[in-house]
Amino acid sequence: MTKVAIVTGGSRGIGRATALKLGAAGYAVVVNYASNAAAADDVVNAITAKGGTAIAVKGDVAQEQDVLALFAAADALGPLKVLVNNAGVMDHQNRLDEMSTERLKRLFDINILGSFLCAREAVKRMSTKHGGTGGAIVNQGSAASILGAPALGVEYAATKGAIDVLTIGLGREVAAEGVRVNAVRPGIIDTEIHDSSGIKGRVQLMRDVIPMKREGKAEEVADAIMWLCSDQSSYVTGSIIPVAGGRC
Repeated sequence: MTKVAIVTGGSRGIGRATALKLGAAGYAVVVNYASNAAAADDVVNAITAKGGTAIAVKGDVAQEQDVLALFAAADALGPLKVLVNNAGVMDHQNRLDEMSTERLKRLFDINILGSFLCAREAVKRMSTKHGGTGGAIVNQGSAASILGAPALGVEYAATKGAIDVLTIGLGREVAAEGVRVNAVRPGIIDTEIHDSSGIKGRVQLMRDVIPMKREGKAEEVADAIMWLCSDQSSYVTGSIIPVAGGRC
């Protein structure tokens, strides 16, 4: 039977690396994207070129109707076994007293509401309470939830704090229903999201504060996600794995 995995924000960065690894592991991968169809298609083509199955589905995870359509597309492929709640955004460097309500709502809606909606739909399909056979949800956290991101984006850090709570609470809530809920907590990873901060070369500028003195790679985070998706982590739920070079 085909195993299906959804990766939100799967067209670039950590999401892309994870989607490719899931495809190589034999999952039918649903690559969610918000706007960059070409990037999502590139991921799909990379998976199918190696004999895998993948589709790209456009959708804003902050919109309930888009989330429902995303999961309906996954249902057409087979039973959902993995959700990687990867979609998230950050904004330009700012203090809280410089932030607009629109900025706050945008980040809260995408980073928090989107993850909650997707987790809800995944539980409805995976939980034995609902007739499912179990599965794994892996949330995308951030070292910012521990460090607070002062003068950079405390609202982003706060959204990732909410992801920590979602992981711990939901992990315990559905632990007896065959659903494992965990998270990774990346530090400075060399992906495009840092461009959103407005700080040119932010990744390179941060190297000195990282104990390992280097940024991480998207593939290194994806490897941790893959372990949390696999049976090798069968006794792990409600846990958060730092992938931050020792910074958190």
